[in-house]
Amino acid sequence: MSEWTAIKVSAPGSIMVMGEHAVLFGHRAIACAVNRFMHLQLVRRKDRQVHVRSALGTVSGTLDALPQDENLSFVLATIGLFAERLPCGFELDIQSEFSHTVGLGSSAAVTAALVAALLACCNQNTEPDYVFDHALAIIHQVQGRGSGTDLAASVYGGLIGYTVSPRRVDRLPGLPPISLYYAGYKTRTPDVLARVAQQAASGLESLHRGLYELMHRSTVAAEEAIRQQDWPQLGRLMNVYQGLMDALGVNDPTLAQMIYRLRANPAVLGCKISGSGLGDCVLALGSDTELERDFQRIEVAVSGQGLRLERH
Repeated sequence: MSEWTAIKVSAPGSIMVMGEHAVLFGHRAIACAVNRFMHLQLVRRKDRQVHVRSALGTVSGTLDALPQDENLSFVLATIGLFAERLPCGFELDIQSEFSHTVGLGSSAAVTAALVAALLACCNQNTEPDYVFDHALAIIHQVQGRGSGTDLAASVYGGLIGYTVSPRRVDRLPGLPPISLYYAGYKTRTPDVLARVAQQAASGLESLHRGLYELMHRSTVAAEEAIRQQDWPQLGRLMNVYQGLMDALGVNDPTLAQMIYRLRANPAVLGCKISGSGLGDCVLALGSDTELERDFQRIEVAVSGQGLRLERH
């Protein structure tokens, strides 16, 4: 048995820069880790009891009879995946520097951090690629599908270009200052995806395929703009991508109002929905102090740090 008594893991939150929806159909995406973190501390017990404490709830059980709690579905699914091979139970404390109600990838961050902690408990490989594979399987188990883009940003850190299959993660140079504004509500990603699929099934499949192809071309061009540090061009491409998301049906009056107010500010080079849409956040290249009076600004910056694990 290894000597550790406690394991601490931190994982950054993340935001989508480009590639929403199209990434699920094999196209390119851009995402970044941000300087808001999920922190986990796991303390070994001598029995098989498990106690989990977080802002979303407190549950207790054993590795042989885990409790059920919808609010902790990703946490409990992760523990369930490892239960048979874990040598002992544990106390698990989860603290987040950001709310799960804003689009900073809290589910991906907590799943990545807990997978790394439990792999360490089992004395298994905790290299990023290995953590990513386990965590993506859990995300698919809990929510049915998911590209893993936010997960990749949380695991690897920094600004990345990402393709699902064959998996490709490319590190990109940073971004100029960005701003994130919260609409005040959100729609669950699976519900947004179901709505888009329903629209496609009404005779729009071919048009949707065309939109995804244009999204891919916009994202590839944005990746090149980032490599060239051509921020006006990146802003223009963000505006193009926003138009494509609007055509896909994931814009709404509140988001549209936020976007057009941002576009009226010459200091904002571009803006778009960040995430699946129908609520959540708008990402801007630049900032607008007037919009902050009506919509919460979430202070974020790109973080180069990905998953970090310490044994004590």
